[in-house]
Amino acid sequence: MSSSSLLRTTGLVTRSRLLGPRRGLASSTSTLSRDDLPLSGIRVLEMGQLIAGPFAGQLLGQFGAEVIKVEPPNVGDPLRVWRELDVDGTSPWFRSIARNKKSVAIDLRKPEGRELVKRLAIKSDVLIENFKPGTLEKWALGPSNLHPYNPSLIFTRVSGYGQTGPWAPRPGYASVCEAESGFRYINGFPDPATGGLAGPPVRPNISLGDSVAGLHAAFGTVLALLARGKGGRKKGVTVDVSILESMLNLMEGIVPEYDRKGKIRGPSGSSVTGIVPTNAYPCLPDPDSPSVPSYIVIGANGDTIYNRLMNAIDRADLTGPAYQQNHHRVQKQDEIEKAIEGWTSKHTASEVEERMREAGVPVGRVVSVKEIVESEQVEARGAIKDVWVPGNGNGVAEGANAEKEGWKLKMTGTFPVLEGCDMEPKWAGPELGYHTDEVMRSDLGLEVDEIEKLRKDGIIG
Repeated sequence: MSSSSLLRTTGLVTRSRLLGPRRGLASSTSTLSRDDLPLSGIRVLEMGQLIAGPFAGQLLGQFGAEVIKVEPPNVGDPLRVWRELDVDGTSPWFRSIARNKKSVAIDLRKPEGRELVKRLAIKSDVLIENFKPGTLEKWALGPSNLHPYNPSLIFTRVSGYGQTGPWAPRPGYASVCEAESGFRYINGFPDPATGGLAGPPVRPNISLGDSVAGLHAAFGTVLALLARGKGGRKKGVTVDVSILESMLNLMEGIVPEYDRKGKIRGPSGSSVTGIVPTNAYPCLPDPDSPSVPSYIVIGANGDTIYNRLMNAIDRADLTGPAYQQNHHRVQKQDEIEKAIEGWTSKHTASEVEERMREAGVPVGRVVSVKEIVESEQVEARGAIKDVWVPGNGNGVAEGANAEKEGWKLKMTGTFPVLEGCDMEPKWAGPELGYHTDEVMRSDLGLEVDEIEKLRKDGIIG
């Protein structure tokens, strides 16, 4: 079939793919140079969905890797429709986590789809997945299947409990793994009688376990890439990331303290066990929002900082040899905390901030996302970026007015900041299958009629 016939039969979205990137998308990326980024030249095939695997892919993509995200046709990554939806029906969260990625829609349930993914993996440096262990092997896409064709391919595998062990077959949800890592037990308010939880644990209102696992996955991938490049070594390895173990990695001294002292650390409210004083303290409501509770965090656990704090709140009586070091203050925690709270509760957060800063005491308000977006420090550092999303409400931006048929989306920037590297987001998470034709042509060498047949048969979208 000719190109003109294909354009007539596949409609506007495919037409724009075949003719090149949409003008709205291209305008936000054409001036950026990515050659100076540390992962430039690395190709990542992302087969995960939702959070853990895609967050790892996001981090690698932000530092220069080419990330090809494989999604099921018609449906895509479920995160596309999680939580709040934008005017085009896509989650802004997805637009952020899928930034800089190429979306390729392939049906992995069909042998032809798995064959396409196999061909892409053979030409990639890294394959990221967060399926239940054994899924890739069932599809004949595991290390033993692909390493004969691409021995240097790195498999980054994220799961609840790892690829081995008696719990490996279990479905691994971050919330469950947070509980089983001990993390949830230490988050909440203590029962005065037992020191254990007084009621249900308090969870952060984010998918913490997934994001922490994603960080470990990205870090492990970079380590594997470094190892592969050492001494001419060309063999790829498996990076086995467990959400349970990733959370366990955050648990500081809890395990060795239990081993040597028999201590079982419990919840501590908004303070930290064994470090005094560091806590959230109530303040008078802000005059502009008299009905909204106001809290401020003061961290004064350094010995000299503690003395400055006590002098600033006119409680020099709580200084001296009996309060001089942290282990002294731990014994007098209730007394110290009541003194600080008694003072902050008589002042607004602004007044507390001013006094603490004059005294050189670390202090910060407990703020919402509104204050974060408006923060002068965040703005000065460029920690939040405005990224263009092309479209007019249906995900399509065409013609001379393409720039007007879209919107800017705020999302977090790229961290850590590397000197000399331009890490501006190239584009927001694309429409489902936006890059399918481009990848099929450029990376797999398929002709237009072959692509049309694959789409007609439901193999690609």
